[in-house]
Formats: sequence, C-alpha cells, structure tokens
Amino acid sequence: MFTNYLLLVAVAFLWGATNPLIRRGSAGVENIKSGTAIKQFVAEIIFLITRWQYLVPFLLNQCGSVLYVLTLQDTELSVAVPIANSLSFVFTAISALLLGEQRASLKNYIGMGLVMLGTTICVIAKMENKTTQTS
Repeated sequence: MFTNYLLLVAVAFLWGATNPLIRRGSAGVENIKSGTAIKQFVAEIIFLITRWQYLVPFLLNQCGSVLYVLTLQDTELSVAVPIANSLSFVFTAISALLLGEQRASLKNYIGMGLVMLGTTICVIAKMENKTTQTS
C-alpha cells in the first residue's frame, strides 16, 4: 500500500512539474494563424509536435497518466485522487518557482502547507481504516 502512495506522489510530480515546461514549450502557438478552423488546428498541432521543448514535457506528463492508471489497479480511488491531484498543484508551484516564473507569496506557502497537511491526513486516515478492518 505504501508503495502505491509513493507511485501517486510520482504521478503528481510528473503532472505538476511538467506543467510550467509545457507552458514554456507551447509559447508562440497563439501566433499561428490560418484561414479555417481546421487548418488552424492542424497548424497548431504541427507547431507543437515539432518543438522538443513542448513534446518532451508533454510525453513525461502522459507517462504520469499511464502510471496513474496502473496505480489505480491496487489503490482506492478515494485516496488516489486527492494525492495525485492536490500534490500536482504543489509540484506545479514549486517547479514554476524554480524556473523563475513567479515568486511565491506567503499565501502560496501557506496554501501548499495546507495541501500537504490535508493529503497527509487523508492518507493516515485511510491507512488506519485499513488496519482496523483487517484486525
């Protein structure tokens, strides 16, 4: 069970840490202009898949999705969703900060701390519930 929680943290990392990189890699897609909606869509897709700065973080992000689905086989959804989704926001904030995208305010740090606390409480409660059911 503990291994699954670590895998979910890895999922959150893959999802969260790649978000600022995907944002950077897709810079300029808004400047692509084409005559029709379909041509516009195709031009944007070609632009994105030909930029390694977008493609590498995108593929890593998708690896996180595959890992998430595989982890769901042995993990309860009531624990998997809060761990992966809430921690991905924390990893997004941290990686954006490390990349110099934004300065974190005190409110950001308090929010990240509360997310970590809430996720920890959720995991501990679920683990205690499991141990009382098995004994």
